[in-house]
Amino acid sequence: MPDTSSRTAAPESGTRPASGLLRRALAETRSSRAPGLTPYVPERPFPWGGAGMPLAGDEARPGAGPGGGGRAVIDLDRVLRLSLAAPAGTPGRLRPVPSAGALHPVRAHLLIGPGCSLPPGRYAYDPRAHRAHRRGPAPDGVSPGVLVVLTVAASRTVAHYGHRAWPLLLLDTGHAAAALALAGPPAADVLVCFDADGALLSAAAGLHAAPDRPDTRPGAAPDRPDTRPGAEPELPLAAVRLTPTGVTADAPGTLTAWAGPIRAGTPSARPGAETAAPTELAAARNLLHHIARAPELPGGTWHPAPRPEPVTDGALEKRRSAPPDDLTHPPGEDPLARLLTTARTARPDGPAWTAAVGGDAPALYAKAPGSRGLDVRASGDARPTLARWAAGQQWIGGAGAVLLAHGCPGDAPAAAVRTCHLAAGYAAGAVQAHATALGLRSRPIGSWQRADLGAALGEAPGRDWIVHGLAVGAPPPPGRAAPGFVRHPPTAERPAAMTPLASTPPVTTAPGSTPSASTPPAPEARLPTPPAPTPPATATTTPAAPATPPVEEERP
Repeated sequence: MPDTSSRTAAPESGTRPASGLLRRALAETRSSRAPGLTPYVPERPFPWGGAGMPLAGDEARPGAGPGGGGRAVIDLDRVLRLSLAAPAGTPGRLRPVPSAGALHPVRAHLLIGPGCSLPPGRYAYDPRAHRAHRRGPAPDGVSPGVLVVLTVAASRTVAHYGHRAWPLLLLDTGHAAAALALAGPPAADVLVCFDADGALLSAAAGLHAAPDRPDTRPGAAPDRPDTRPGAEPELPLAAVRLTPTGVTADAPGTLTAWAGPIRAGTPSARPGAETAAPTELAAARNLLHHIARAPELPGGTWHPAPRPEPVTDGALEKRRSAPPDDLTHPPGEDPLARLLTTARTARPDGPAWTAAVGGDAPALYAKAPGSRGLDVRASGDARPTLARWAAGQQWIGGAGAVLLAHGCPGDAPAAAVRTCHLAAGYAAGAVQAHATALGLRSRPIGSWQRADLGAALGEAPGRDWIVHGLAVGAPPPPGRAAPGFVRHPPTAERPAAMTPLASTPPVTTAPGSTPSASTPPAPEARLPTPPAPTPPATATTTPAAPATPPVEEERP
């Protein structure tokens, strides 16, 4: 499998100091301030006109092979059905790929070359209808395979989560990228990029380079998607490349080829839609546009996407976010160690991972380097603390295990903030599929406040924040209501300690560790409580776009 990381990585990439705008936004989203209540925003109809092309049944299309003949190597019906498609016959809100509030803001633009089950060209994918809307031809001489540009339409997530929305949009995009990568066919190589320049991604997808700003490039089409009434701006954040095995493809070069002169279709106009974004929405769009800028390395860094060995198409089809009541039984040490390995190795540029476990041996565990076992970071039950940090979702206090992605200092540069959140969502998506293959249940947790894990462990404050989580539970063994976590002797004990919070059972340190007296406990009174669910709005759309707000149980 080709690895273009060393060829495309640039020294000092992403090391610019964080801007004041980004530092303030990080501090605000991690604060205890709850989002204000806003009216529910129904899902808009799919913006691209026409009936769309069916994806099923085209895998044997004549001329579909890489050399212009034979069977298609990349069956897009299968790839998209196992990743982004809404299950047939359902309202479409609950899909295999998770999303904060079941809002699904991520959109996929398919840049298709030879070797796929659709003719070469630029397409927009409709996950509800499982159809592809052709928007224009492919560049001359484009390499085989498909390049998927992932964008977000932010309005509904911002309306639901307010100032906490933009990290959730990044996490959702990471989950979508993982779903696509895991669904890649065995005869294809998969590369994933989280740091390509947003303007280049926009140009490749046939969109504007920046939301809420005119396109002043020579020859720019005046009726591009973002300029039509009611067509919500899309912010590109990531890309996934699927190439037939044995085909040498330059992923950054392919991205640049698609970003040439744009001959793209436009979405249908939606009269009566808003012409000016609300202040909070405009701020979120501007921040994501700022984060996605990468002029020093526009083509980005592309990493191979390994698929955990036990994950099959069947596991991808069964993958779902489990209800909290199904997550109360701790997994055993071996599956937990395997899941932590998957999380840690999913992305080389991703955050660190730790697991908080309940049962008979409650503690914070990390994967032991060079072995199949676990290390103890701190002894004691951290789950009640995590429940308060996660927007007051009390069910987390009884979860069997909670895997935590952490890092992203408060002064991290924009590129690091973008990559950390995208990689956290990506790794959580890979772990969720792996957990399903192992017979475990799981549920992502995206919203975290005052969750300074490093400070709670006696380390420097502000350097090691929780950015994402995944609750994992095992099926209850017959005859046992609350099975314990079977702890084998650790291979190494690290000196660390959780600082106990008020009304939280004390957390004792691992042998040889001493708690830090300089880290004050996080006051429970300052922890947020979840806002009341917004009352359902009167349905104003077709059944394909329900106007029912997500309930609290569907929050990440």
